[in-house]
Amino acid sequence: MENKRILITGGPGSGKSSVIKKLEADGHYCLHEVSREVTAEAQKQGIDQLFLEDPFLFSFKLLEARVNQHHESKVSSEYHIFIDRGIPDVIAYMEYFGTEYPSTFTKACTLYKYEKVFLLPPWEEIYVTDNERYETFEQAKIIHSHLQKTYLGFGYEPLEVPKNSIEERCDFILNNLDV
Repeated sequence: MENKRILITGGPGSGKSSVIKKLEADGHYCLHEVSREVTAEAQKQGIDQLFLEDPFLFSFKLLEARVNQHHESKVSSEYHIFIDRGIPDVIAYMEYFGTEYPSTFTKACTLYKYEKVFLLPPWEEIYVTDNERYETFEQAKIIHSHLQKTYLGFGYEPLEVPKNSIEERCDFILNNLDV
């Protein structure tokens, strides 16, 4: 039985991590966002904010980590694997920032696919910034449009998750898996 990678994505502060944590608490197998791990590893090496100091290296490390998650998902015995952000997110952010990238980034997007993509829309009422989230809500809306365009460009049909409670959002996702 081949497992199914279910991707949950969206702009900053759209509730992705909260949804993933709830799914995990309910017993579903989840892989968490890796950007904070990449940042923490760079900080151990003396780079305070790799994202700001070397955006390309940060993006490359994200790409590596997300490809590793994809490999990890393939060896899991779980049928549905929920993943917080995917490989195309890296390209969407690079497009947003106007960062050039080699074809290895687009090749990764075509090699490592997801069976279903859920897109959480910008939601101003729940949006907050923190030590690692610098974007304004206006920027989050623009990033959302880049994410949507990027996933559509790679042949996905992202299903938008309604702005509801975490429980209702999780129910929406679980009721719309059909993979």
